[in-house]
Amino acid sequence: MTPFNDLTYRVLTDTHGTAATERQSSLQEVQASLVGSPNSPLIFALDSQGCFLSLAWPLAEQYGVNLERYIGRSLLQRLTASRELSLEALLAGDLSASNLTDTWTLQLEECQLTGQASLTLLQPADSACQLMGAIQVSQISRSGVLRPTPWRLGYRSQLTQFTWNIRRTLDLETIWQQTTDGLSTIFDVEWCGICPYTLHSTDVRVVAEVANTPGQTRRGETLVLAEYPSFREALRARRPVVSKPLGHDVEASETLLIAATNHHNEPNGLILLQATEGTRWDDLDCKLFQEVVQQIGTAIAHAYLFRDAQGLADELQAANQRLRQKHRELEEARHQAEEASRLKSEFLANTSHELRTPLNGMIGFLKLILDGMADDPEEQQEFLQEAHKSAIHLLNLINDVLDIAKIEAGKMQIDMAPVKVRELFLDVENFTRPQAEQKGLGFEIVVPPTRDEIIVNGNYQRLLQVILNLVGNAIKFTHEGSITISAEIKSQKIEFQDHEWPGIVKVSVADTGIGVSLEKQDRLFQTFSQVDGERTRQYGGTGLGLAISQRLVEAMGGVVQFISMGEGLGSTVTFTTLLYQEPVMIE
Repeated sequence: MTPFNDLTYRVLTDTHGTAATERQSSLQEVQASLVGSPNSPLIFALDSQGCFLSLAWPLAEQYGVNLERYIGRSLLQRLTASRELSLEALLAGDLSASNLTDTWTLQLEECQLTGQASLTLLQPADSACQLMGAIQVSQISRSGVLRPTPWRLGYRSQLTQFTWNIRRTLDLETIWQQTTDGLSTIFDVEWCGICPYTLHSTDVRVVAEVANTPGQTRRGETLVLAEYPSFREALRARRPVVSKPLGHDVEASETLLIAATNHHNEPNGLILLQATEGTRWDDLDCKLFQEVVQQIGTAIAHAYLFRDAQGLADELQAANQRLRQKHRELEEARHQAEEASRLKSEFLANTSHELRTPLNGMIGFLKLILDGMADDPEEQQEFLQEAHKSAIHLLNLINDVLDIAKIEAGKMQIDMAPVKVRELFLDVENFTRPQAEQKGLGFEIVVPPTRDEIIVNGNYQRLLQVILNLVGNAIKFTHEGSITISAEIKSQKIEFQDHEWPGIVKVSVADTGIGVSLEKQDRLFQTFSQVDGERTRQYGGTGLGLAISQRLVEAMGGVVQFISMGEGLGSTVTFTTLLYQEPVMIE
């Protein structure tokens, strides 16, 4: 027996073995045939889990019902009947054969449908569709009803799967989002949110949510506990509390279910479920919710412990890295100290040898004179000149040592004044040209053509000392070829000692000597460091010339550079000094 017309019954009995698209087409055919009928039935197809595969109702558009939104949702979660039904009972046998009819109430979000039902159990030919049925609607109401209880709707398996999902991860963000996703599905609510809580906190923040209704988004919102007594009650009572929705007045229905997650009787979060307006929560809902939040509280506690342990491990790793870095720094400092000690020892050995050489010369020539070894006044004069030359050389060595000591101590005072470049180069030429020609080397000074004097700002004696150092090194380490001293004017504004200067003069000393290998050039300007100790013993000197020159030039606002393409390829040393006034160039 069936209360439906022939076409409806044919669809129920003849489409169970068809494909999903053909079945939906048949249901739409039924819907079209029944438009305008005062008792138009709602026809549906279910899968093995009792979820809608397809629905058809001719009056859906008239009542604003969007049937597509219910595809995949459970029938029994929205159903009450005159007798208790379960999915297992429905699938236990061919209920239509036993002529089952019943009065059902189907709760949709838009309205409530009440009427007689008829079901057809399908054969296994269609693996997706297991059951088809229809409700001959006799009453349509928009009033709310009691929420269907998930305990009666086969949700135990979903609950087990849900708790297993949140317990298998230790990532807090994942747990929070899985909690809201799972609870919003199990309880079919409009909104679900979760808020972490720590003891004695005065507020909580929504860190994850599922909002099925536009405009309900609260993610990131901070909720002050003093403004929500129901929150504090849930934290204190350790049980679910029903309250009015967030932000609603006293006239609103109590559709918000709140429960505190906890671990070892210490709350660690709040979960909020907002039901559809017009529905209410019953005791079984609260009991199920409480069982779920206990599992969630344990998962959250474990995630916090894991995060703290991970943070401690990260801190220990960072501390270990800092210790290793400190060890490397100390090891490097030890190596540097050992290298400095070695360099100073080598420097002292070379310097003491250099000091003894002129001192022995002075003593030797004076001893010859005192012992009357000079044959005539001319030879005696020659002995005195050699002793004087040795004394001057000794004085220069001592001056180098004193200069570097002053520089290292920061007590080198340099008075700046205008210096004429041509006069400076003339003195350099008088001192060094004889030495170069004595070795058979070419000697050339190149100055740019100007209509007036090239004047720099510096200390005359210190500039002379720098150039003599550079030219002296060039002559010492060049056996054939030439020495070239040149100056180049560069017009560019320079700030030095709170004053702007019109440019710089770049002085270069180039030679065709032995050069320096690329890997050893970084040691040229180091104090107490010589490129090659064996070479120093061969050529003499303290090895302080370039280091002193660099410090003096920098103190006068310039820079020093050394250029050599390698051993045997000569070298060029340049330094800059401040241009006192810009000269007029000759084209």
